Amino acid sequence: METVLVVGSTGHIGVSAVMAALKSKRKVLAIVRNEESAQKLIRAIGSAEGITLAYADITSDTGVREVVQRVRGGELPEFQHVYACAGGLYGPPPLPDLSLEELHRYMNVDFETNFFAYRETIRYLHQQDHRSSTWTLCVGSQGDLAMLPAPAMTQGALYSMATAAARDNEFTNVRFNEVYLNLRVEVDEVAAKNGTVPSSTFASVYEQILSRADIRSSRVRVDNLEDMRTLKWGKKF
Repeated sequence: METVLVVGSTGHIGVSAVMAALKSKRKVLAIVRNEESAQKLIRAIGSAEGITLAYADITSDTGVREVVQRVRGGELPEFQHVYACAGGLYGPPPLPDLSLEELHRYMNVDFETNFFAYRETIRYLHQQDHRSSTWTLCVGSQGDLAMLPAPAMTQGALYSMATAAARDNEFTNVRFNEVYLNLRVEVDEVAAKNGTVPSSTFASVYEQILSRADIRSSRVRVDNLEDMRTLKWGKKF
């Protein structure tokens, strides 16, 4: 049975990715920071069945590397897919008030975490040579809207990273794709209170990406609920 490594697994989008992987009859290797985060994920999913937990600090440039080393060493299960949606900082400072320290913090949490995940896992997937491997990155529309400058700049950087990764993997065994999300997704319990999109509903997007070998080096754009039922996608370059 295939396994999906989820980076950013305890957030609203990460929970969605875990749901999608399990629903598609795959197992999950979820990176979590600590036991509190682990329990948060399990509560959101409703069960720990099919989920292996790996404890690491993904904001460190060695966090995901150490997880991959443990996989190579046989301590953790092998994985054939990666879903990255790390981040969570979403503050309002206008550009003139944004300190260098704050900028660095935003870039670390919202951009570097995903870059570290790609850098430390892509060669592993290439070496494994599983013919249907995927690497999926979820980004937000704030990079275009720029209503919140700091998060917007991190998303802009992720757009460029996704284009580079899409080019790099156009002819490899790994189907790289970017999911561009232009909606508010929250775990089901919170979504029911706020009138937002439930993680379980958004999960259908990743389920389809996993099953659609024709979607490759592309941006999958999600602007409304219909886009979760019928994927809207196009090449990144």
